[in-house]
Amino acid sequence: MEDSYLHRLIKPAVLNTNAYQVPDSSGMLKLDAMENPFDWPSALKQQWTDSLATVALNRYPDASADDMRSSFRQAFAVPDQLSILFGNGSDELIQLLLLALHNDYRRVLAPEPTFVMYRFLSEILEYEFIGVPLQNDFSLDLPAMLSAIEQHQPGIVFIAWPNNPTGVAYDETELEAIIAASPGLVVIDEAYHAFAERTMLDRISEFPNVLLMRTLSKLGLAGLRIGALIGSPQWINEIDKIRLPYNLGSLNQHSVNFITEHMDVLLSQAQVLKQQRTLLFDQLQQISAIQVWPSNANFILFKTVNKPAKEVHTELLQRKILIKNLSQAHPLLQDCLRVTVGTEDENRQFIQALGEILAT
Repeated sequence: MEDSYLHRLIKPAVLNTNAYQVPDSSGMLKLDAMENPFDWPSALKQQWTDSLATVALNRYPDASADDMRSSFRQAFAVPDQLSILFGNGSDELIQLLLLALHNDYRRVLAPEPTFVMYRFLSEILEYEFIGVPLQNDFSLDLPAMLSAIEQHQPGIVFIAWPNNPTGVAYDETELEAIIAASPGLVVIDEAYHAFAERTMLDRISEFPNVLLMRTLSKLGLAGLRIGALIGSPQWINEIDKIRLPYNLGSLNQHSVNFITEHMDVLLSQAQVLKQQRTLLFDQLQQISAIQVWPSNANFILFKTVNKPAKEVHTELLQRKILIKNLSQAHPLLQDCLRVTVGTEDENRQFIQALGEILAT
């Protein structure tokens, strides 16, 4: 009886999909989710925890997040002429963008493989999703992108820059060509801006159909779930209409206000991770049994040559090391694994284990 209710009342797009899976990482060396591995200095952490006592938890949070907006704007040098909309992570912002789409433009396009939520949320909302394959080296196939845009006239084009899970940052002239060809919005997702040393933030105002996304997760605030959508006030005002009230809790907002006064801590950690990324990439290149790609993010993608990625992933799990197996995510990712850049010691443990596994 319950099953009949489910199939009558739940739409097929939900019944036919799988929930996003987050593996249990208890007791693991966790290198699967592009997190910052560093904690805050103990004195700074004590200041933060002391300050949390001032937050009135019996009151609803600031629905407009005005104080946090000011802090964010100053910390990331967001131009005054641009507006900022905050979401419960970038995922909520992607959902809001899709919900705002006009029925005549319920088509979403992105190069693939890329961030899974573009496709996942589009399909759950029963929009047409068009994935344009990258080239074999994970560079953008610009002619294919422009052809797909012309054919499908998408309401939104998502461009992860740098791309997840490949780490590639497409050429800025390619972004300009996509923007010029698109009849709808182009959303540039700069989730890894702290590691890429490039941004379109100072150019958004040049384009009437461009919005930019940022997240604080990769900088070390993954637990707060703060995403930002940046663009002209006209765009942001319309999308804000469908944001649910009080979507960001008081403790989250207060924490952002606190840490943005200490951005030097987060940025210095990002600098260390960039240095570790270079070292880790060099060490991976020395392993003949894999192919590895340069990265502009805080992770590195590599492909196993002589041993299936699934076996390598399983053997790493047996050694309590968790990375991401992408073999089933897209045909171009067959036998590909993605490792988050960790601390020097974490990277050393991973490289040692990987070398031993591939040597057998």
